[in-house]
Amino acid sequence: MINSAPKPLTSATTALEAVKSGDRVFIHGMGAFPQVLVDALVARAPELRDVEIVHLHTEGDASYTRPEYIDSFRLNNFFIGANVRRAVDEGRADYIPIFLSEIPAAIRQRKIPLDVALVTVTPPDAHGYCSLGVSVDIAVSAVQSAKIVIAQVNGNMPRTRGEGNIHSSHFTYLVEGTVPLPEHHAEAPTEIEQLIGQKVASLVEDGSTMQTGIGAIPNAALAALKGHRRLGLHTEMFSDGVIDLVESGVITNECKVFQQGRSVAGFVSGSKRLYDFVNDNPSVEMMDIGYVNDTSVIRRQPKMIALNSAVEIDLTGQICADSIGRRIYSGVGGQMDFVRGASLSEGGKPIFAIPSTTKRGESRIVSTLKPGAGVVTTRAHVHYVVTEYGIADLYGKNLGQRSKALIEIAHPDHREALEKASYVHIRA
Repeated sequence: MINSAPKPLTSATTALEAVKSGDRVFIHGMGAFPQVLVDALVARAPELRDVEIVHLHTEGDASYTRPEYIDSFRLNNFFIGANVRRAVDEGRADYIPIFLSEIPAAIRQRKIPLDVALVTVTPPDAHGYCSLGVSVDIAVSAVQSAKIVIAQVNGNMPRTRGEGNIHSSHFTYLVEGTVPLPEHHAEAPTEIEQLIGQKVASLVEDGSTMQTGIGAIPNAALAALKGHRRLGLHTEMFSDGVIDLVESGVITNECKVFQQGRSVAGFVSGSKRLYDFVNDNPSVEMMDIGYVNDTSVIRRQPKMIALNSAVEIDLTGQICADSIGRRIYSGVGGQMDFVRGASLSEGGKPIFAIPSTTKRGESRIVSTLKPGAGVVTTRAHVHYVVTEYGIADLYGKNLGQRSKALIEIAHPDHREALEKASYVHIRA
């Protein structure tokens, strides 16, 4: 039976005394990063040893990764963000390669057991329920599985519909911590990004269901979809670019098989406009990422479009997306979950969209991946690759045909070198 009595607030200092040396501590990700709780945890560094921290990408001051705390805290990332990348590079933090869809089960089945979970929630509603807000993803499994759950109550957190509503009696401690949520504001797309976005949009049919992300190219692709109709959204995350398509009637979700009429995501990241959009919005459902990224769910959505990016692509179609050579840069994430789901969907299309070159002018289409580079998506899974120079459809193509198609959409300055370096014979 749920205890409906209001749970009293306590101080962050008192609540974080629950963390002991040797514990494994989960920290809420994205804009739900519980900075007040993290600061109180780090303040205890002199008396703590070998505390393992796990999380996805976070927005905030990850001070526990500083060199002076190396004996107190050790971070194991499921996905690496800019705030912890240096710590990983310098060996003070590490990386757990794992499909995003599989993390909740690994937590619930105690393959990755949690002692403490630090999360951010809304204030309790009239019935005592708090919402995990902008980041339900793996957080709901952490809250359900950790021995001790400490929640920072943030009055700025939007209350979202779906699976992220937890009764306040479930939390071991509630701590007041109303602070502004981190925001991401999209920059105007460049001419190259606009071209890529238009080419991506040309592959999208009316009635398709979209998986998209954050960044200039996904936003450019969304902007190019304004003439489309009856689109749906089933995605691990989305940002501001979705709002205009919903408000203009492009995204209606009417053709979806699951959650018809509703947009589904595991987390959101964007501006206050986005946070206001998802707040108490019955047309948006924030779900456990084990469901959102389940290939068996994704594949049943009609004309599923999976839009992803890459660090580099070799001439056989191998996708490196989590590292630059041996340097781990981000993570496996949900790329393969959606690539496989879209490829199995009737009329589905997995798409990789990238500029043809890096900011330094190096080709992103390469004869061979850099030494140590990780293959996140295999050559057998790749269908469409899009650059500003065109669309290459690799599915069902042999190695020579793939090389030819990819060289044709590479930057002209690099095509001759790619032809010479290709280790397969290219026939006209």
